[in-house]
Amino acid sequence: MDDFEGLVEASAIVRRARRITVLSGAGISTDSGIPDFRSPNGVWTKNPGAERTSNIESYMGDPAVRRLSWRQRVESPAWRAEPNDGHRALVRLERQGRLVALLTQNIDGLHQKAGSDPNLVVELHGTIRRVVCWGCGEEGPMQAALDRVRAGDPDPACVSCGGILKSATISFGQSLDPEVVAAAERATRSCDLMLVIGTTLAVHPAASLVPLAFSAGAALVIVNAQPTPYDEIAAAVVRTPISAAVARLVDGYST
Repeated sequence: MDDFEGLVEASAIVRRARRITVLSGAGISTDSGIPDFRSPNGVWTKNPGAERTSNIESYMGDPAVRRLSWRQRVESPAWRAEPNDGHRALVRLERQGRLVALLTQNIDGLHQKAGSDPNLVVELHGTIRRVVCWGCGEEGPMQAALDRVRAGDPDPACVSCGGILKSATISFGQSLDPEVVAAAERATRSCDLMLVIGTTLAVHPAASLVPLAFSAGAALVIVNAQPTPYDEIAAAVVRTPISAAVARLVDGYST
């Protein structure tokens, strides 16, 4: 099936759906200038060593990894990024009254910035916009910690207890928040369509939501530039540029 046929078929499926749960990944934010991780131009593809900063054991045990992580946070394109047509299309889907939940693997906050209801956004992997202390559990805004880095502190510690600070994101080696997982599973079981956008579905347990939706009777539409392990069970697969494809699927595709 070529891209045109996939888009037409996917559009018809989306039009018929009444309870849609969206699962989004890094690919929806690439058009906003935030690179993904595993594509040919992804962060980890181009620099495999950078993956160490996303490993909790390396982060907690190696001050050099933490210093590198803080430099990367200061320079993150997420602070300059703006929502794109894909993010805005999902806001329109919500306003149509058909969105059950927006489950996202992204940590950039662009769904909320686009106007998605924060109560409908489930951040499976946390958010880069907040920081948490691993000593006392205190949380705060990320920008306050970044200001300390810019002022010359390469590895800012918690001001309350001196503990290690980390972005409020889920690293490799960390478990997802059980309440977040439960909310995602409820939304997955209650939809008649799971719309998967911009994820290779290589990271679990987030990827496990796809077969869960399928086993509960939902149709699957996958929009991703690269193949995924679940393409064979999808009702339609779309490979066209992600943000444009999502906008056409939500608004209705016409030739």
